[in-house]
Amino acid sequence: MVREFDGDEGSLRVLNEHIAATNALTLRPHRHVLTHGVIAALALTTPVFAVLYWLTIATGGWLAVLIAQVALLLLLALLILGYFGTAIQVSPTGVRERGFLGSIRRTSREAIDSILLIEVYRDSALDTRPNLFVCGADGAVLVRMRGQYWSRDDMELVADTLDLPVKTMARSLTLGELRRARPDLLYWFERFPALG
Repeated sequence: MVREFDGDEGSLRVLNEHIAATNALTLRPHRHVLTHGVIAALALTTPVFAVLYWLTIATGGWLAVLIAQVALLLLLALLILGYFGTAIQVSPTGVRERGFLGSIRRTSREAIDSILLIEVYRDSALDTRPNLFVCGADGAVLVRMRGQYWSRDDMELVADTLDLPVKTMARSLTLGELRRARPDLLYWFERFPALG
């Protein structure tokens, strides 16, 4: 099953045949991540540029504002392309992860030792989000799936496809508790509370 496929029936058939032939699943991040990001960017920049145009039209400096706005829109377009390129492909032979910035990371099934699922409390909230960690024999995180971006179903598909048992924590943790107990599982910026 491929999640969030928006193509026509013919393309869907070809995609399903490819997946059946390679025995790989392609997983994509939540669509709301893109929607919320675009809305936030437009909500923050539109009033600023409106004021800048209002201040610079009379003096003739509006062209510099237009150039800055076009540059910002190009950056937003690159970020949107990064979102659409982000994917995790999983098969019984391993995982291929294409990151937001285009980096590709391949992990063979032999390199994977364990899968850990931890429920982490959201900041200033009572509900939790799952975090899936695919780890190597040395405990290093090879693939991480955060609940903000990936669904629990996708995480279960990864574990089922790799055919490894999932270790879970007895209770949910705050990010601070996870930082103290297993800082090696976190991204570098999450290890510093001021940056997180």
